[in-house]
Amino acid sequence: MDLSTYFDPIDLVGIGYTVKDVFPQIGDAIIPYTTGNFPDLKGVRLAIIGIKDDRNAVLNQGCGQAPDEIRRKLYPLALPSNDCRIADLGNIRSGQTPEDTYFAVTEVMYKLFEKNITVIMLGAGQDHTFAAYKAYEIMGQVINICSIDSRFDLDGNEEMDSRNYLKHIIMQQPNYLFGYTNIGYQSYFAGPNYIKLMSDLKFDAYRLGSIQQRMEMAEPLLRNADMVSIDLGAVRQTDAPANGDPSPHGFYGEQLCQLARFAGMSDKTSCIGFFELNPRFDLHNQTSHMTAHALWYFIEGFFNRKADFPNRDKQNYRRYIVELKDPEVEIVFHKSKKSDRWWFEVPCQDEERRERYDRHLLVPCNYSDYEQALNNEVPELWWTYYQRFNE
Repeated sequence: MDLSTYFDPIDLVGIGYTVKDVFPQIGDAIIPYTTGNFPDLKGVRLAIIGIKDDRNAVLNQGCGQAPDEIRRKLYPLALPSNDCRIADLGNIRSGQTPEDTYFAVTEVMYKLFEKNITVIMLGAGQDHTFAAYKAYEIMGQVINICSIDSRFDLDGNEEMDSRNYLKHIIMQQPNYLFGYTNIGYQSYFAGPNYIKLMSDLKFDAYRLGSIQQRMEMAEPLLRNADMVSIDLGAVRQTDAPANGDPSPHGFYGEQLCQLARFAGMSDKTSCIGFFELNPRFDLHNQTSHMTAHALWYFIEGFFNRKADFPNRDKQNYRRYIVELKDPEVEIVFHKSKKSDRWWFEVPCQDEERRERYDRHLLVPCNYSDYEQALNNEVPELWWTYYQRFNE
């Protein structure tokens, strides 16, 4: 399959990018799809794709114009690493129907994953998270999704849209979603019924306030994600006005950058999407600029990955066994000598499930989880995963 058939090229003049001599820029390290010159993907580890279809973006038509506005602010930023080499494949052509666009996104993502390329999705509605999920489904890969969002996107409409895509993922059979984590939900947008539903589904949800008080708590959650989906409406209106349905509360711009860097540093994350940015409502390109900064932090984290996962190289990890008395359980922790990051093992009694979910049995955690175990307390995150594997 020729990937170029799915894309429209980038107009570098249109986004105002010119090479300057002041300092090395991200644009210098990007191999863009310009007319007649589709990037050679050999040796590329990171690729950008734009999506301009906003037909199923609830209350936010116009977000399909976001990709080039983000590029306008991203390309001139300073190069975060000398090792950067990024392909920008342009914007996926919108199909005759939204479903046609979903199909194109799925096909493109699948082909890039086959080449072991991590994908950055820009623009459009968050419903395109479903299209990305379908690419993992084709590969038969069971995944974790982490969403930075003020809502759970489980609304009741039958037709796919940006407020119910998660429901459609859950309903897929056979299902390849192992875990879902929401970071930053706001109770007045969620409601007790949805909060209970998340618990019943054994999904993890963290309120905005709890994450803001301890931003480091989000690091292992993002380290455990195969796909990260960001609704830019999760950022407060004063920092990100470019949304048709904004909120006065949410993450600060610099907090989004911190979350994006956590995702970039994760060896497990192979896809991240920045959705729901609507240039119609942007003030002096403020939201596009903020999103470009968050993307910069993701790229900086990506090119500083440590290849840091205990299953790969046990010599670079210290193993700690904590035996709890009440209840009588043994928890095995691993600490990386390269990054000082922590994981714990989750026992699974069912051999078939253990084989199917092998890559999810080693769960990222914080040092505080180890401290909690030393105090004879079962870490909440460990207990959540233990129940998920053994019930």
